[in-house]
Amino acid sequence: MKAEFKIKSERCKGCGICVAFCPKQVLAVDALGKVYIKDQEKCIACGQCELRCPDYAIFVDKVKEVEK
Repeated sequence: MKAEFKIKSERCKGCGICVAFCPKQVLAVDALGKVYIKDQEKCIACGQCELRCPDYAIFVDKVKEVEK
């Protein structure tokens, strides 16, 4: 399972909760205090970042991988 992210930076206050709860360290906080996707390939689409964000700034859409 993979995920497509949408981060609404205008809503993000840089609290870091999403970064702390991500089990694969996919997210990070930049120098301006905003969350960004550091390594999307590691994402397991657990949705913890979206669930824990108090500002509704992260949206995770789960995408099934196509078998070859």
